[in-house]
Amino acid sequence: MNNEKVYILEDRSILYVSGDDCNEFLQNLVSNDLSKVKDDNSCFASLLTPQGKFLFEFIIIKHKSGYFIDCEKSQSEELFKQLNLYKLRSKVDLMNLSNEFVVAAFSLKKFLEFNDAKQILGHTIKYREDPILLDPRNQDLGARLIINLEKLYLSLKKLKLKSSDTSEYYTLSHKLGIVPLGLNKLQNKLFGAECNYEELNGIDYKKGCFVGQENTARIKHKDKLSKRLFSLELINGSIKENDIINFEGKEIGKVLIDGSYPFGLIKFKELNLDTTNLITESGSLKINKPYWINF
Repeated sequence: MNNEKVYILEDRSILYVSGDDCNEFLQNLVSNDLSKVKDDNSCFASLLTPQGKFLFEFIIIKHKSGYFIDCEKSQSEELFKQLNLYKLRSKVDLMNLSNEFVVAAFSLKKFLEFNDAKQILGHTIKYREDPILLDPRNQDLGARLIINLEKLYLSLKKLKLKSSDTSEYYTLSHKLGIVPLGLNKLQNKLFGAECNYEELNGIDYKKGCFVGQENTARIKHKDKLSKRLFSLELINGSIKENDIINFEGKEIGKVLIDGSYPFGLIKFKELNLDTTNLITESGSLKINKPYWINF
C-alpha cells in the first residue's frame, strides 16, 4: 500500500452505540470481548444467529462515552434494526451516523509516522478528536481514520494523503483473503467459525456467552471445522453465486460471493489448496490460500 495514498471507503457506514448499558449490551451480543475496546485499542467482531451462523461483521472503536461500529454500508440498516430488537429495556441509544462520518484507509507505514502509534493490531490513537486505528484483522490492510465528512478533505491535505481508487484497496483485501464487499451474500450460509474469525481476531473463546456461542465453541473444541471461506481467482470463463465447485468430479465447495472479488466456502481438508483448475458449471478457478491461515 503506497505511503501517500488514502482510500475513501464509501461502502462503509458508522453506527454509534451509547448509554448507561452500552458496554454490557454489546458484550452479551458480539463474538469478541468488549473489554479489549479502550481509547487505545479497537477490535473486530461479528454478530451471529443463535445457531452460530454469520449475520454481520464490524470493527468496534471506543468514542467518547460509547462505541463506533464500522460496518459495511449494505449491512448497516439491517444491523441497526437487529441491535434495536435486542435492546429491549436496556439503557442504550443507537444512532446511524453514516451521513456524517466516513472511513478512510491508508498504509501501515503512514500510521507509524503518528506520535504514539504502535505496530499492534487494533492499536488506536487520536488525530485531533478522530480515531485512527491499525486494522485489527491484519496489518497489511493498513490503518483506518473515522472522521466527520466536513473535516475529511482538509485533514487529508494536512496529512499529505491523496485520495486514490478504492478498487486498489478492495483488490488488496481480496488477495489477503478478507472479504471487502458483498457480506450480505454470506448471511445464514456459513458458521462464524468458517469465516476465519479466529485468525482474524474476531472471536474470543474465553469471554463467555454471546449470541451463537454454543455452536461456535463446539466447532472449535470438537475439531468440527471442515470448511472455510476463501477468496477465489477466476482462471477462465465465469462464475456466479451458488455455483458448485468441483475437483476431479467431486464437489468440494460453493461460490458464495461472485463479481469482482469472489469468495467460496471450501472443504479445505479434502483438497490441496494449491490445486488449480477447480471447475464450476461455466468456468475454472483456483483458491487463494492466505498466508495467515495455518492448518
